[in-house]
Amino acid sequence: MADLVKKRLTRGTEKKLVGVCSGIGDYLGVDPVLVRLAWVLITVFTGIFPGLIAYILAAWVMPEKK
Repeated sequence: MADLVKKRLTRGTEKKLVGVCSGIGDYLGVDPVLVRLAWVLITVFTGIFPGLIAYILAAWVMPEKK
């Protein structure tokens, strides 16, 4: 059986805070700036608190890229 490359969601290396948005951008194959913009917009329009909690949880759960 051929070696399959497993794609894992990890924190990215292009960090602004912790690297969550960079990791999501790498995983989805999009520019991390677009992910950051979407995250900020979603956070602002949902009342800020849910977006911050989601970011903190993602930073805690996502492993660092080696």
